[in-house]
Amino acid sequence: MFDVRTDLALEENERIQKQKNDTRGISVDEEEYEEGSIRITTVRIETENAVRVMGKPRGTYITLEAPEMAEDSDGYHRNISERLAQLLHRLIPEEPAGASILVAGLGNRSVTPDALGPGVVDNLRITRHILKEFGSFAYSDAQVQPLCAIAPGVMAQTGMETREILEGIVGQVKPDYLIAIDSLAARSMKRLCRTIQISDTGISPGSGVGNHRHSITAETLGIPVIAVGIPTVVEAATIVQDFMADFEAEHREMSRPLLSPQLNRMFVTSKDIDAQIRQMSYIVSEGINMAFCG
Repeated sequence: MFDVRTDLALEENERIQKQKNDTRGISVDEEEYEEGSIRITTVRIETENAVRVMGKPRGTYITLEAPEMAEDSDGYHRNISERLAQLLHRLIPEEPAGASILVAGLGNRSVTPDALGPGVVDNLRITRHILKEFGSFAYSDAQVQPLCAIAPGVMAQTGMETREILEGIVGQVKPDYLIAIDSLAARSMKRLCRTIQISDTGISPGSGVGNHRHSITAETLGIPVIAVGIPTVVEAATIVQDFMADFEAEHREMSRPLLSPQLNRMFVTSKDIDAQIRQMSYIVSEGINMAFCG
């Protein structure tokens, strides 16, 4: 059977556990909040063996699973934002006070499943210019940090690699941290629009749909890069694979031709993805606002 593409370290860990692969150098911690309605799993890839087995860079991957995130519940959404703010502070220490943050909303605003990043930027509480002008007197909350943001678009719109744009901005603005927001691909449909992954390993724009661009990492930009993503698409082959799981082995073999190669290049999203993107963008932006803007 083929491997279905996923950007989630949690799903890669589930795969290697199921296949009983070598898990040396991989540590997993689990937490539950809000009476089990929010589940947080931290996967740490600590050795070269773990890098090889997981197929992902060394680092920390925190996954927040909220099965009801797609539902219309302001209180529940606020709980998710609060947990996200706490998780961001695990990877971006609250000290030193005044550390500046650049948020990059990656993706294509014109393609709805890829519009998460620009949507987050639209809802952020931008503070850098106000703090530069008026200093700490601008806000009653002393914990407000300088935050600026950019939605750099995609190469088809700008003719430039996203990393090239961010290298120029980082060189001029000199932020202490970069938070890169992007849409991801999942292996499991149950995690579509219901899961947030935060990692300290940076990001490769477009990798979720096989359109690999230049990586945005601490090594390439010279500052720590925190990646925040939500899966908004799954490969069409996932649907067939899930359906096939209920059949006997001989029927699964007969269905193999359905999975290649054209189906592997197709991606599926929710029929109400436009509403989901608006909702998820607000949840993520509020988490960032709570973490850094008081």
